[in-house]
Amino acid sequence: MTRFFLLLFVASTVIMSCGPEDQADIDRDLILDYIQTNNLQAEEDPSGLFYTIDAAGGDEKPELSDSVTISYRGTLLSGLQFDATDPGETATFLLSDLIQGWRIGIPKYGRDGSGTLLVPSALGYGPNRIGPIPPNSVLVFDIEVFDF
Repeated sequence: MTRFFLLLFVASTVIMSCGPEDQADIDRDLILDYIQTNNLQAEEDPSGLFYTIDAAGGDEKPELSDSVTISYRGTLLSGLQFDATDPGETATFLLSDLIQGWRIGIPKYGRDGSGTLLVPSALGYGPNRIGPIPPNSVLVFDIEVFDF
């Protein structure tokens, strides 16, 4: 019985000791695997965000103080969709009000630009559960920028 409690203590200590840097490494490995599995040509931002550019769009890029009009589809790495604009519809947001992954990623595209953002959990919702999004989830967003 003492061994059981000792094993339980060690396991919980290891799990509890996983800090933000450990989660960043886990997320990066998950993203790299996703990129390889889906044969994506992604670039890595110094923040840890990965992104693809399907269409660069115009030379002018949105700034943090801009409202952006976009269409998007958000999924988990498993492919489970948790949010999206309706087909043919757009949504307008103040860029500074969005998750950090979008604040970093959306300015990679100009007007009529599109691509995919692979958002590590620290740049998304971190350890928080948000609706169907589990804690520490890597998020995948297909984004098209229409205006800002």
